[in-house]
Amino acid sequence: MGKMYPIMSSSGKDLVSNRKAYHSYEILETFEAGIALVGTEVKSLRDNQGSLLEAYVSIFEGEAFLINASIPPYRFGNIHNHEEKRKRKLLLHKSEIEQLQAAIDRQGLTVIPISIYLKKGLIKVKIAIGRGKKMHDKRAHIKERDVKREMDRVMKEKR
Repeated sequence: MGKMYPIMSSSGKDLVSNRKAYHSYEILETFEAGIALVGTEVKSLRDNQGSLLEAYVSIFEGEAFLINASIPPYRFGNIHNHEEKRKRKLLLHKSEIEQLQAAIDRQGLTVIPISIYLKKGLIKVKIAIGRGKKMHDKRAHIKERDVKREMDRVMKEKR
């Protein structure tokens, strides 16, 4: 195993995010996981390429996998470029995997990726246990957000 060199520009911002996750799911608990990637996937993610819109997390034989996450092939890659929607292993502690498995076994809960980001030069995935929102919950959330936005606008005008 070779040396690991830290990346100087780790600003902590998301490389890829799933903005629809908060709209479609009620987030109950979040986890931070490492992810097993190949070199061209890392380069592609650093170019802010990728999508988590249809991605989810599944447990197979005691290991967590990120499924259906799209990381397009690196544009300067060669014949050793990666497959776009391959199954990627998530690096979690056994107790965390057991918590995720228990959540998946419960009715109505799912595990979804929220974002992929850099942390101290390593690529991490923020995953969450969520419950799907009903349509009326989504409408109520949108209405609540619009009312808050309107109140903020009125308060700003009064200053």
